[in-house]
Amino acid sequence: MAERVPYAYAVLQVVPSIERGERINVGVVLHARAKRFLAVRIAVDETRLHLLAPNLDRDAVRVMLDSIQLVAEGDPRGGEIALLPAPERFGWITAPASTVVQPGPVHGGATDDPARELEQLFRRLVITAE
Repeated sequence: MAERVPYAYAVLQVVPSIERGERINVGVVLHARAKRFLAVRIAVDETRLHLLAPNLDRDAVRVMLDSIQLVAEGDPRGGEIALLPAPERFGWITAPASTVVQPGPVHGGATDDPARELEQLFRRLVITAE
């Protein structure tokens, strides 16, 4: 049996109108330091987003989410942040920096397979939330 290691994760949300408090879960980022694992899964329900916020600049949202993806992957196209060690990149992703794309609270758990855990969280918190 594989060793279980701690991990931390956060749900990424699009908040079209901060005043209304409405949120759509669009992704999950998961970091397991012991396994040197940092990854994000993102999917935007465009129909739901349009119904909730027809005037939202969806291109700007996509740019923000693509940036998060690049940073999580450590891709140099994500800028200087993407070149930092994984724990610092996770901290950057989970720090509030926008009123439109926001991380939820950081939660933790233990797993022997961070990639599988990310997929399960993504399906439960993003896909089924649609």
